Order: sequence, then structure tokens, then C-alpha cells
Amino acid sequence: MRSRGGNKLLTVNEVAEILRVSNMTVYRLVKSGQIPAIRVGKNYRIKESDVNKYLSRGST
Repeated sequence: MRSRGGNKLLTVNEVAEILRVSNMTVYRLVKSGQIPAIRVGKNYRIKESDVNKYLSRGST
């Protein structure tokens, strides 16, 4: 189910596919604060809008 404003919560794996990087790289981006993430138990969820903001900065 997709919400307005691109605020769908993505898994680390989904973000890695979008950015065409490894899961480890996504974890590094989260830990360094370059992409904000929400902790759900032991896992992270990342807002689609935050991934889009990261991409628009051209930081890949």
C-alpha cells in the first residue's frame, strides 16, 4: 500500500536495489546519517521520500 508523498517504508534490501549498491553500503549511509532510517526491532526501514532526497543530492 502506497501513501502520498513517497512515504512508503522501504527495507534496506529495497533501498540497495534502488541505489544499485550493496546492503552494507545502505547500512553505512544510515549509520553516517546520510539517509535517515527508522528502527523496527533489529531492522531498519527507510522512507521512500528520504531515498529520493538522497538521490536528488547526487551523492551516490
